[in-house]
Amino acid sequence: MADQQGSDIEMPDPVKMTNSMADIAERSQKLVTEFLTQQAADGSLGNADPLNIGNAFMEMTAKMMADPAKLVQAQMNLWQDYLTLWQETANRMMGGGNGEEQMIEPDKGDRRFKDDSWTENEVFNYIKQSYLLSARWLQSTVGEVEGLDDKTAQKVDFYTRQFVDALSPSNFVMTNPEVLRATVESGGENLVNGLQNLLDDLERGKGKLAISMTDYEAFEVGKNIATSPGQVVYRNDLMELIQYTPSTDKVFKTPLLIIPPWINKFYILDLREKNSYIKWLVEQGHTVFVISWVNPDEKLAEKSFGNYMLEGPLEALDAIKQATGETDVNAIGYCIGGTLLASTLAYMEVKKDTRIKSATFLTAMLDFTESGDLGVFIDEEQLADLEAKMAERGFLEGSEMAGTFNMLRSNDLIWSFVVNNYLLGKDPFPFDLLFWNSDSTRMPYAMHSFYLRKMYLENKLVEAGGIELDGVKIDLRKIKTPSYFLSTREDHIAPWKSTYAAVNLFKGPIRFVLSASGHIAGVVNPPAAGKYFHWVNAKKTKDPEKWLEAAEQHDGSWWPDWQKWVKKSAGKQDIPARQPGDGKLSPIEPAPGHYVKMQAGE
Repeated sequence: MADQQGSDIEMPDPVKMTNSMADIAERSQKLVTEFLTQQAADGSLGNADPLNIGNAFMEMTAKMMADPAKLVQAQMNLWQDYLTLWQETANRMMGGGNGEEQMIEPDKGDRRFKDDSWTENEVFNYIKQSYLLSARWLQSTVGEVEGLDDKTAQKVDFYTRQFVDALSPSNFVMTNPEVLRATVESGGENLVNGLQNLLDDLERGKGKLAISMTDYEAFEVGKNIATSPGQVVYRNDLMELIQYTPSTDKVFKTPLLIIPPWINKFYILDLREKNSYIKWLVEQGHTVFVISWVNPDEKLAEKSFGNYMLEGPLEALDAIKQATGETDVNAIGYCIGGTLLASTLAYMEVKKDTRIKSATFLTAMLDFTESGDLGVFIDEEQLADLEAKMAERGFLEGSEMAGTFNMLRSNDLIWSFVVNNYLLGKDPFPFDLLFWNSDSTRMPYAMHSFYLRKMYLENKLVEAGGIELDGVKIDLRKIKTPSYFLSTREDHIAPWKSTYAAVNLFKGPIRFVLSASGHIAGVVNPPAAGKYFHWVNAKKTKDPEKWLEAAEQHDGSWWPDWQKWVKKSAGKQDIPARQPGDGKLSPIEPAPGHYVKMQAGE
């Protein structure tokens, strides 16, 4: 029996294992030395709490201890839950019950406990449920502490969730059944491979852990992603303007300008043919122009939010007229691109510039009163620390921004890869969306400081004259441009109830549509996929929940609804298709251009 059982386990080559461990030891020593040297050089060792977490938790602890009876009651409740769980587990282990009773279940969509052993094996079932009970107790106990200001309460809640997620039994070898099984079956080779993967990621991050989310060698911008045909027809310091090749014989009179976020690269809208929003827009008969933002370095440190407006959409409008002969455009702004579009429209109102005939805002924040979990990272102390770093370098490093966004969904974007890459020792799966997510961009010092301070921290954009761009004080309430707002119900970056606030800001007509899913999947949802649904309600209300209660649900993508809406501002579809280079602008280079290929580490 023992021999048979042993023969089922394929033992790794001892010579290979020895060489691997020797290589790991050598690389580890080198990385530790380099890390300590770098930390001492930049003073990071002396900055023990750059996120200002300690003060928040000290204040929370003081408030909690001021009501000891409430804390004792919470602990008694947890103890009672443990006793009940232990009794139910013991009963099942002795053959009682039907094995289906669960005191607590993971949330729908929680993939940490998808392995069957978490339910079928009583030991791991007990570990899972005890963790979930503890997590619920800790988060509810912290969340019920009274007397904290909103900002401190939000910070405590967020970092408590980070702590709880980090301690999940799925993240440790001895309490993850899938990892234990892989360790036994491979004789521990998965852990050796995982250590190799960990060192690879540390080396790729130059001493900082840059968790690999995909096979980065599987994709190349312009080769198998961002492949829609077109030409760069204009370029300045901040952006390249791409005009896409038409695929219809006739096009609408009014061209379409897309202003993507510069926090990420534009090709989220052009990943693959089957889900490319840009390709779909071209197929509908639009002459599509897209801004591709530069990946800035220290030379562009003083580029301001106003520069992004002047050298972005406003110069793009001039270039589009040269390329097509048309003065008017329809404009789309995605995320911070939508924030810039709204700011530009308010600026143009003062200048009596009416070239933008309609405006579409995709998951765009204008009122930052309720900024969601991103607000955790923005207070005076954290912002001052960040500004000092940016002033020294001239920009915010792209990896720092990416790390912040990943923390918003830590189980999906951090811990799942820790388990896959380091515990199971597997290589990450090739996934174009995660390749894009890892293709980070820098933020110029002047622009990013202004954006975080004036909008996130002070919420000046919704104040009349609260923001000044190029010497002009702007007021969103004066915008008369017909506007289409698309928000997504599960958005972690631009919470939909916050984006809904814009409905009551503008003076012009507004159509608000809410899509299912999140910041990316809810936007990039081609009709052919037949996924999700969206809600429509033509009546404006002050309360977003009341708007949703009265909204009508429609299956599938919001894209056709938008197409029907934008036709009112697009003119007749009777213009011979415009080829890049037909007008006064000569092609510079084929799409997707040069700027999108610039890496943050270069």
